[in-house]
Amino acid sequence: MARQTRISRAENIGLTEKLRHFNWSLFVLMSLVLVLSIVSLYSAGKPVCTETAATCNKFGGWYPFAISQLGKIFLGLIVFFIVAFANIKTWLKNSYTIYLLALILVVLVTFVGHTGMGAQRWLNLGFIHIQPSEFIKIAFVMALARYFAWMNSVELSKFKNYLIPFALLAIPFLLIVAQPDLGTSVSLGLITVGMFYIVGANKKWFLIAGILAALAAPMVWYGGMHDYQRSRIITFVNPEADPSGAGYQINQSKIAFGSGGIIGKGYLQGTQSHLSFLPEKQTDFIFAMFGEELGFAGGFLLIIIYSAIIGMVFWVAKTSRNRFGQLVCFGFMLNFFVYYSINIAMVLGLVPTVGVPLPLMSFGGSSLLSLMFGFGLVQNAYINKDQQLSAKGI
Repeated sequence: MARQTRISRAENIGLTEKLRHFNWSLFVLMSLVLVLSIVSLYSAGKPVCTETAATCNKFGGWYPFAISQLGKIFLGLIVFFIVAFANIKTWLKNSYTIYLLALILVVLVTFVGHTGMGAQRWLNLGFIHIQPSEFIKIAFVMALARYFAWMNSVELSKFKNYLIPFALLAIPFLLIVAQPDLGTSVSLGLITVGMFYIVGANKKWFLIAGILAALAAPMVWYGGMHDYQRSRIITFVNPEADPSGAGYQINQSKIAFGSGGIIGKGYLQGTQSHLSFLPEKQTDFIFAMFGEELGFAGGFLLIIIYSAIIGMVFWVAKTSRNRFGQLVCFGFMLNFFVYYSINIAMVLGLVPTVGVPLPLMSFGGSSLLSLMFGFGLVQNAYINKDQQLSAKGI
């Protein structure tokens, strides 16, 4: 009787009760990274000076990045709270629909997408450009979570039950590769491998998949990759081979971060970033600018915050009593970890350069909104962690 009362209460809690069950620790960690983002984007901006101004800061300004990102953060927080406080059954019921909508957007990019920086990844909606590949990551996790939520160990041991998830991956994967967007496609693959491991897929399938991937590597290298993508991998192996061409970005990134030393050159005092040696300092290489100004100490602090977020999401997943909430949290955790680890490794020259933003830090709206939606799902799972869900109850 007590258990039934607890479940019933979990299904009908009001806004006040939801706020009481809100995970404020995770919210504070998320907000702290957003604050650091604005601080960094202010540094990446340019001061607005007039001829009559007696003094003018040499570096830093609200325009064009920080002020724009503040608006996106505000919109992202609205999305976050709506997702967090909705009934968890809403997201469970509409998981496949959300995936389908995100997939349609990815398909539209192929036909009417906007080309920027040599890749057709964006949709021009007139008032805003969106990158659908960012949204498909969260939608894909939701679809997998619903699919696997009520499978028992016997069903999970059958190979045929992984064909549909593979199809859910293959369609957006191939479309995103064609854009081309190597970073997102690789990340989708890693998230899938992680989700299959979490649900309990047979270990031998991972070995078979690894062998098939190795056999396919030559075909991908010669037939599936663009010249500039091959050049990035060659540059990764030997970054000094073309220091002013393919190796320029990563060399400047390592110079910027390394020149920061232990405590950095000081806020707004970075030379590599402010004198325009460091490319894309507001997006993919924001960690290099952050490290140049705040040093190893600042970079290490950011990694600690990211690691704390990963640990907190993992704890939410482990304490959830419904499988859908668990798998959504695990999937988002994998997504978040893959992106911040690849970006930081890329900036430090540990992996080839790919177009992967630093979560919650890099300038841009699509990545931020998709992450805020994901954080909202994690909060929703935490608020509703005692609610029992069933496939029949959808």
